[in-house]
Amino acid sequence: MPRGSAGCGDWQSEPAGAPPEAQAPDPFDALSDSLRAHMVRRLALAGPCDPVHDLLHLQRVAATARRIAASEGADLRVVIPAAWLHDYVNLPKDDPRRDHASRLSAVEARAYLASIGYPPDLLPAIVHAIEAHSFSAGIAARTLEAKVVQDADRLDGIGAIGIARCFACAGVMARPFYSPADPFCVTREPDDAHFTIDHFYRKLFKTAATMQTAAGREEAGRRAEVMRRYLRELGEEIGGVLLINAAGRREL
Repeated sequence: MPRGSAGCGDWQSEPAGAPPEAQAPDPFDALSDSLRAHMVRRLALAGPCDPVHDLLHLQRVAATARRIAASEGADLRVVIPAAWLHDYVNLPKDDPRRDHASRLSAVEARAYLASIGYPPDLLPAIVHAIEAHSFSAGIAARTLEAKVVQDADRLDGIGAIGIARCFACAGVMARPFYSPADPFCVTREPDDAHFTIDHFYRKLFKTAATMQTAAGREEAGRRAEVMRRYLRELGEEIGGVLLINAAGRREL
């Protein structure tokens, strides 16, 4: 099967040589729609879910992964399922098993894909992409497809949407927005277990520097600047001392 072609059933490519007006819709749209419908049902059965890992997050990651894959030449038969199913098992931030969530997701996602007859030769690559997406798991992405999915998921944690997700998580965990004594960690080390803004310095700017594809790096640069602008505006509003360089690092 050629790289980037569809997998099985409704996701087969249209017959070769069909005139443009007679060609079927993009088979990868059908694949995405099928996986989205499955995740809608799965999330509904799971009950209330935090807004950081909801259906909208999955939709954004899947869309971003597809754009990066198109730019980088990655196999959509692997990228699309891995992107939609990367949070198949979603554990709270403070769950002691959190570091294993991507591995648990990969196991259950593989079982689901096998149950619907997804091509078995693609499953190992999908499993690896799901396992490697997690920041906390520390699993190196060995394939282009895994790098694409990892970049797409990490991009969703930075920029404007990353700021929104950061504060949504702060609300769930009842964590203050910033330290009243030193909001921007000018004279102390970031402590994101206690203050939300500290998470920008502890993780978000570092995440922007971990992109593994050219398309991911370009988008991460844009989103990092969005976060820098936000912190400068916040500093103006709350009167905190903020000195920040182009890389997002604190400066005295």
